[in-house]
Amino acid sequence: MLLLVGLGNPGPKYERNRHNIGYMAVDAIVRRHTFQPERARFQAVCSEGVIAGRKTLAMRPTTFMNDSGRAVGDAVRFFKLEPEQVVVLHDELDLAFGKIRVKQGGGHAGHNGLRSIDQHIGPDFWRIRIGIGHPGEKERVHGHVLGDFAKADYPMVERMIDAIVDAAPLIAKSEFNAFMSRVALLIQPPKPKKPPQTEVNEEPDGI
Repeated sequence: MLLLVGLGNPGPKYERNRHNIGYMAVDAIVRRHTFQPERARFQAVCSEGVIAGRKTLAMRPTTFMNDSGRAVGDAVRFFKLEPEQVVVLHDELDLAFGKIRVKQGGGHAGHNGLRSIDQHIGPDFWRIRIGIGHPGEKERVHGHVLGDFAKADYPMVERMIDAIVDAAPLIAKSEFNAFMSRVALLIQPPKPKKPPQTEVNEEPDGI
């Protein structure tokens, strides 16, 4: 079984925040893959489904971000899961906007949702890090993270989420390197090569 967790804060006030892109991504996966109707469970909005033949529980904790681990811990204990069966999608300050990376384990880098999950199930879960970029100054981080995406950001936000949804079967298969390659290709497809120019040999003037 796979536990797929999107991080964010509950309520309409936060739904367009950069901090909520994990919510947005998991919500899109549920809509576009084979999942049952959502219901409240484990202090979260949950939906059971199947991705690439693997039973999956998609979860968006309904606690605030800094208590996300309560919902994850409840589900892990109920289904007797190992941390390696948990994949958390979250915003990442230290990645440029438009970049997506995957890693297992490691620190939380000040991310309160990751810190909370670490406290409940340990650090060895998988993280899909969705880049939101850094505002450049430490004093601006709080407002940046809890601020809404700008209107000009939305085409890229949609590309990132569409890429994650398209590549979700690779998450279910634990093919994380292939997942990263696939989303990178979908977000920034290679530019078409220009056809080679044909040289034209001009006839010299003469009699």
